[in-house]
Amino acid sequence: MTGGWITQADRVRWQQRAAGQLAAILAAHPDMPVIAWTVTASGGALSGQVLAPAGPRRLFGQWQRALGLGEVTETPSAAGTPVYLHARGVLGGVTVSVTAAVFDGGQDIR
Repeated sequence: MTGGWITQADRVRWQQRAAGQLAAILAAHPDMPVIAWTVTASGGALSGQVLAPAGPRRLFGQWQRALGLGEVTETPSAAGTPVYLHARGVLGGVTVSVTAAVFDGGQDIR
């Protein structure tokens, strides 16, 4: 990066690094249940989202512990019914987060 400008090549490099980190995560945890992963367009971060219809809190916790992500944030929704879970950390120079939305009864929202 020169002159303080972010180039298309910078963005591509960030996404490639994030995709490589995702491949490393999946290779290191082949027995973990599947979650949805997104590589962000702007900063090359990884975002994992738990979409399980049953046990989303448990699945979120499994991924959070497996990746050694920081403290979990629980945010109730405006209506007070679902709870949004979020954990974040940096792995291999890539920001990685895992999220889930659960009802008190453990059901995930759509």
